[in-house]
Amino acid sequence: MFGGIHEVDWAALGHAYGPADDVPQMLYALASADPDDRETALDGMYGAVHHQGDVYDSTLACIPFLLELVANPTVQDRGGIVELLTSIGGIDLDDDELDPEDEEFEYAANYAMAASAVTAGADVFLALLGAEDRGLRLAAPLALATLHSDPELVLALLRERLGAEPDEEVRFACVEAGGRIALRHRRLAPEVVEWLLGLTRVPSCPGLRLAALAQLARCAPDALPADVVPGVTGLLRELRAEPVTASPLAEPVPERPPAPTLLGRLREAHEADTVGRGAPWTADLLRTLHSGLGDRVDDRIALLVDQLCSPDWGQRIDAVRMSSGLLRTWRGAYGELVSLIGEQLADPEKRLSDAAADTLGELFALAAPAADALADRVAADPESWVRHWQGGPPTLGSAVSALARAGDRRAVPVLARTLDLPEPPHDLGYALDHLGPAAAPLAPALRRRLGEVDLDERLFDRAGPLMYGLTALRAAEAAPEVLRVLRGAPDYRREWVAESALRALTAFGPAAADAIPDLRALLRSVGVGSGFSASLAARTAGALWAVEGDAGAVLPVLCAALSEADSGGRRSAATALGALGPAGEKAAPALRELLGAAEPWTRVDAAIALWRVTGDPGRAWPVLLKSWEQLPATRAAIAQRLTEMSVEGAERILREELYSVRRHNAIDGGYGSHDIFTDEKLLALCRRALTRERPRA
Repeated sequence: MFGGIHEVDWAALGHAYGPADDVPQMLYALASADPDDRETALDGMYGAVHHQGDVYDSTLACIPFLLELVANPTVQDRGGIVELLTSIGGIDLDDDELDPEDEEFEYAANYAMAASAVTAGADVFLALLGAEDRGLRLAAPLALATLHSDPELVLALLRERLGAEPDEEVRFACVEAGGRIALRHRRLAPEVVEWLLGLTRVPSCPGLRLAALAQLARCAPDALPADVVPGVTGLLRELRAEPVTASPLAEPVPERPPAPTLLGRLREAHEADTVGRGAPWTADLLRTLHSGLGDRVDDRIALLVDQLCSPDWGQRIDAVRMSSGLLRTWRGAYGELVSLIGEQLADPEKRLSDAAADTLGELFALAAPAADALADRVAADPESWVRHWQGGPPTLGSAVSALARAGDRRAVPVLARTLDLPEPPHDLGYALDHLGPAAAPLAPALRRRLGEVDLDERLFDRAGPLMYGLTALRAAEAAPEVLRVLRGAPDYRREWVAESALRALTAFGPAAADAIPDLRALLRSVGVGSGFSASLAARTAGALWAVEGDAGAVLPVLCAALSEADSGGRRSAATALGALGPAGEKAAPALRELLGAAEPWTRVDAAIALWRVTGDPGRAWPVLLKSWEQLPATRAAIAQRLTEMSVEGAERILREELYSVRRHNAIDGGYGSHDIFTDEKLLALCRRALTRERPRA
């Protein structure tokens, strides 16, 4: 084994962290008798040689030796090596040819060579289907389906193995591999679909039938039976009838030092998440099924509702997590689902109740059906109102934050209590946006805390959230405290502090008239050549306009900012000019120039401002319409303008948006706590633009 390994000039090859001269040591360690050495080596391979899925020249050099390791029956834990090879050789490249001059060409060439090299040696996986080692039997089906050059042979072997395999999860791996073959080799899809449909009718083993349905959803959703939802819920009930281990609350897991490798920590996290649960593989099968069902939102809701009624807390926590992904990606009627998620807040299993609170915190107003459950959770557990972090400021607990984000006034007394703490939650001010007038009683406490903040280098971190909260409340009585911060800001992050203060004064408007001298003085000091950004100059001008209303004092600064190279400054200036309305018409020529800017958001902000200052959508609307279609993130800003003034062609795009079932900002596999809020805001703006009485341009 390892013949020729020292003939490779490893130092001339590279991986994620530089020269690959340490790779031979990793390869030798993969064959070690010590399990810790093997795990450390495999962790190193993923961390350096196959870092985040990349393929380097050293990765290619490793492939023959990794195949040798897999073929050697004396090597232990070969299943992990099979999975590594599957990942290295199994990347599907686009059909489009890359230009050799393209910087992606080398990466694509490496992937192609890796796939070719692993495929050339993939016969080694054939003997592993019946191996004694369960780990090998688990890894081999997907490796063969992904890498072997004879998919007909592999499919036949998988079907044969399924009939002889005693281990349930290995049988699921065979079924998953069949789905992979159908996706990679479309000519075999009809045969795979027929096989999977047959498996759905096998009377015994509900898990196998569920696995077959999951793969049908993945590779041939149109072949799913019409009664897929009642069929799956029936299978889940059969699975629930099997014995369920008690919750680990009764048997605490003994503490032990954390694993030294990432792979070890992932393994331990999986063990901790599955201990005391029913069959943990159910979640994987249901995730696959949900992914295949795609935009069949009502079916997916029905499945999740059934899971949330399970007596097995493990199925319920999986349902909560899957609900989060569904809600972030698709629009739907979620009232019943959200209410059931709220019921999990009272469960004694902390992982479940915490997951429910975290999910509800992502929903903002959509969490309203669970508001009573949130309020009960908050009232019952004052210790959870604030979360403390090692090395960071405290933040609001998930349930309190979710209640506030839902706009429920019952959060206000709790927030008031946290404002009395020696160090209030860092994110408290950001929760007030959604409470509206109900949060007004918090203004005096916010004002007091802002007045107590030291004007030192931590000023932005401490004062920023407080000023954000006062901005949300439009608490103009706090102008003296805001001005104190603006005047006394230290050099460190001074511009950030100033911009935060300016947003507050802009929100206060004419009620902050005492700020006019400070704003005029600041405006004189932040002009061109001052060293401050054009964005700060534009925000200062915008604040002065909001407070004083003197267009002559701010137009020169805003017009100058429009010509700056800083795109942030141009955008801030365009936004401020839009607030001027017809009083900013002198800036129209400069705004028209920005309609051809390279940055999409600059074009959008300039178009909206031009429309507002001229009242004419003629030049602006084509830019906005194109942006609506090509850059969905701009839609909320455009829809806001359409609530103020209609234009020919707007009704079509507004109705199309309302009819769409997919959230406009959904990213497959992505995550963002404000995704749902932003999309729901867009929908509300579209409805408002279509229904309210408004002038037409």
